[in-house]
Amino acid sequence: MSSDPRIDSRMIRRVALASVIGATVEWYDFFLYGVVAGIIFNKLYFPTGDPLVSTMLAYTTFAVGFVTRPIGGVLFGHFGDRVGRKSALILTLFIMGISTAGVAFVPTYAQIGIWAPILLLSLRVLQGIGLGGEWGGAVLMAYEFAPPNKRGLYASLPQIGLSIGLCLASGMVAAVSHLLSEKAFFAWGWRVAFGASLVLVMIGLYIRLKVMETPEFTALKRTRREAKLPFAEMFANYRRELLVGMGARYIDGVFFNVFAVFSIGYLTQHIKMDRTDALLGVMIAALVMCFFIPLFGSLSDRIGRARVYMWGSLICGASAYPAFWLMESQPGNTMLIWLAIVIPFGICYAMVYGPEAALFSELFEPNVRYTGISFVYQFSGIFASGLTPIIATALWKFSGGKWWTVCAYVLFSAIVSACSARAIERGRGGRLPSGEKPAVSIS
Repeated sequence: MSSDPRIDSRMIRRVALASVIGATVEWYDFFLYGVVAGIIFNKLYFPTGDPLVSTMLAYTTFAVGFVTRPIGGVLFGHFGDRVGRKSALILTLFIMGISTAGVAFVPTYAQIGIWAPILLLSLRVLQGIGLGGEWGGAVLMAYEFAPPNKRGLYASLPQIGLSIGLCLASGMVAAVSHLLSEKAFFAWGWRVAFGASLVLVMIGLYIRLKVMETPEFTALKRTRREAKLPFAEMFANYRRELLVGMGARYIDGVFFNVFAVFSIGYLTQHIKMDRTDALLGVMIAALVMCFFIPLFGSLSDRIGRARVYMWGSLICGASAYPAFWLMESQPGNTMLIWLAIVIPFGICYAMVYGPEAALFSELFEPNVRYTGISFVYQFSGIFASGLTPIIATALWKFSGGKWWTVCAYVLFSAIVSACSARAIERGRGGRLPSGEKPAVSIS
């Protein structure tokens, strides 16, 4: 980076903007599928005659995206650690955009039979591979450009892309659902949201082509210290970091998918809430989250990533109980149900998601960092994220509709993550790059 602090600040802002916009596009694409899975795909692509079975089949294809994300994480992690963060990010954005727009043109089961879910599944696989490499690169662009004492704040900015992307996805579906008749919405309206992805991709590509490679990776290339096989070196030297990182990630995946994916089907099918109102509740929570993610990211710069993450995990686990009790006991009160979503999902969840990027980045040296954080985030996503809607649906069904069983699963994941964050804190944040100090932690 230039020695001129004004140029440095300008470049940091440009990189932060590129990371936020790119991450927004990627999460819009990925979670648009999740929003639609429980209300459209279960009916048009998996018509079994049993609503529960159809919903679980639709959520299974949603989970496939999480299963393929580690493949993208390893593939683009290797590319990002060997060739460059920027090049990997451009490729992942292109893959995500094409696969998402393709969903808009897949015929239904009634039109082409078994080929409909097969095509849908294939595009979901491509989505997973693209996002698997996207998250790590977007985070590292912001993290590695930021001043050491503000890395928690800057690394949290791409995380806002998740809440903006979710807001756009749920908002787009809610708007189309509100403006069109039920027949038109199911016939073609939902496809508009997927086709709109191409516009977002063009914007994201334009922004990303304007940024430079990160200073830390440039230094690696200049000194020829990049790893020959980042994946092999990661497993050889960072086994503890991988274990505690994946454990910490557990509550993130579970909590997000319970409130952003499972809750929509739960509210519309069990509570009998209007579909548009349920989507609006999630959208409001996502908007609120945009402000709290950088707040807790900045807090982690002052008192420590692991400390904020540990308490955030426990608070998330505890908040699920009053949230679902309120949904169940006030089925006709839209405002209270929205409150039950906004407080835990918009505020409590940000305590975890805000400091997460910097927390994981500090577990690995720059030569394997892209591969390391991608593997931690994406591999743990298989059980922490992808299986959560299926597990939550099964727990609720087989317990006879007892909402507290879903909350018990959330609390279990919170305890695992809190213990893992504490282990990271005891290990002083993992292995930091030479000369870099860990965030201050208070004991």
